[in-house]
Amino acid sequence: MYDVIIKNGMLIDGTGASMRKADVGIKGDKIKKIGDLHDERAETEIDAQWLLVCPGFIDVNNHSDTFWQIFSEPDLESLVYQGITTIVGGNCGSSLAPLASPRTIESIQKWIDLKRINVDWLKTGEFFDFMEKKKLSVNFATLAGHATLRRGILEDQMRNLVPKELDFVRKMLAESLKEGALGMSTGLIYTHARLASEEELVDLAKVVEKSGGVYATHIRGEKEELLNSVEEAIKIARESGVKLHISHLKAMGKANWIKMDQALALIDEAKRNGVDVSFDVYPYTFTGSVLYALLPAWVTDGGKRMLIHRLRDQAIRTKVISEMKDSGFDYKNVEIAMSPLDKTLARRKISEIALSQGKSIENAVLDILIASEGRVIISAEVLSEENVRKAVVHPLSIIATNGAGYSVSHAKTGEMVHSRSFGTMIRVFSKYVVKEKVLTWENAVRKMTSYPAEKFGIKKRGVLKEGNFADIAILDQGKVKDLSIKENPYQYSKGVEYLVVNGEMILKEGEYLGVREGRIIRR
Repeated sequence: MYDVIIKNGMLIDGTGASMRKADVGIKGDKIKKIGDLHDERAETEIDAQWLLVCPGFIDVNNHSDTFWQIFSEPDLESLVYQGITTIVGGNCGSSLAPLASPRTIESIQKWIDLKRINVDWLKTGEFFDFMEKKKLSVNFATLAGHATLRRGILEDQMRNLVPKELDFVRKMLAESLKEGALGMSTGLIYTHARLASEEELVDLAKVVEKSGGVYATHIRGEKEELLNSVEEAIKIARESGVKLHISHLKAMGKANWIKMDQALALIDEAKRNGVDVSFDVYPYTFTGSVLYALLPAWVTDGGKRMLIHRLRDQAIRTKVISEMKDSGFDYKNVEIAMSPLDKTLARRKISEIALSQGKSIENAVLDILIASEGRVIISAEVLSEENVRKAVVHPLSIIATNGAGYSVSHAKTGEMVHSRSFGTMIRVFSKYVVKEKVLTWENAVRKMTSYPAEKFGIKKRGVLKEGNFADIAILDQGKVKDLSIKENPYQYSKGVEYLVVNGEMILKEGEYLGVREGRIIRR
């Protein structure tokens, strides 16, 4: 009767309900029965005595698509070892579809060398069809990226959309949603979206609301602009009626840490007043971003070419450095994670590079940007541990990596990826559930399963329930441990003993089997 039976485990169903002892019977790709199955037999039987049986984790803020990892390393092992069974791409304004023209893919050039890639699709439906042939280890869904939509019509122009252009973007978004995108994302801190008006965003958010999708936003600023940026996101949701999700909520820089309580208070108030609002968080105090995001916003107007042109102009350069100093941001904590310049630059603090070259930190930042043509990924220790904890335990937070899937062999590239790509989910368990006891197992699992599934409209996943897809993570609570650290990120997490995706076992006794059973999820 069953293909797989998981016996004797403690079931955490994902809803937040108390764990209970129950067996799970799987037939094909679905959960057939939950209950007492000790007399039943199956082709594969897993003894989950002393283990926790949970829904597979859903990572709603994943960049495996725009970092090109779904193509270069489709096993996405760093995610598998965390118990992740579903990822949502198209975040922070950039998606791999829809593309008004092949050139539109340039919206991802801040993260990836475009010379490495080619595309064989334009529409979202065509992208999904292409991906179904590729096969991933985990399920994949996507948002439509606002900057990608915008760039399709404006290319490198930096201006507001005229009515005719907005109408074109609106139609392209509606078509993408109809073909299965879960909603729309924005990356309002990035060059090609920064000029987008509130009116434009409300207009597009109404299209998303009409389809029942979600509006996920990387807000305009996470430093001194944090509160205004949160207020803007809430206003857009209130005026459009759309479901709002704020990506990787944080207050960057010590001078701004005090703003986190106020940001959470704004979100709480919006929720009380009927706005469907949530946010995601990763459990680390260091961030990963593009180096140019540390510059005054106006410097990047016009795109990468204008950025480099301005930084070479001595008068403009002097003004940029003056504004950088006035911002109060502590650049001493910034180190290079990835750069096309020289692999030896990875792990080096910009302050050390500046010292070795006898120049100020601000001058070093600008020189590195010029030499690398603007494409540098950085890591910066700029968040408060107390704020991260507040965000993790907050009732409206979802746990998400804001990372991508890698294998440990990726270390050979010399790139220093963020530990969140290897450790996020397991770190929440080991740090906040087991060690600090500020979260229960049931609540932590809910933040990774039913809550994100419900918010992003992912059907029949995120809850262990008869008739739902058999995406299941089985954890040894005594072994859960995130091993990835900033100095050595390429270490898989421990504690996930078995992982089942669509009824097929892909992780057995803590070892990845190399099986790719992920599916494309269309809304």
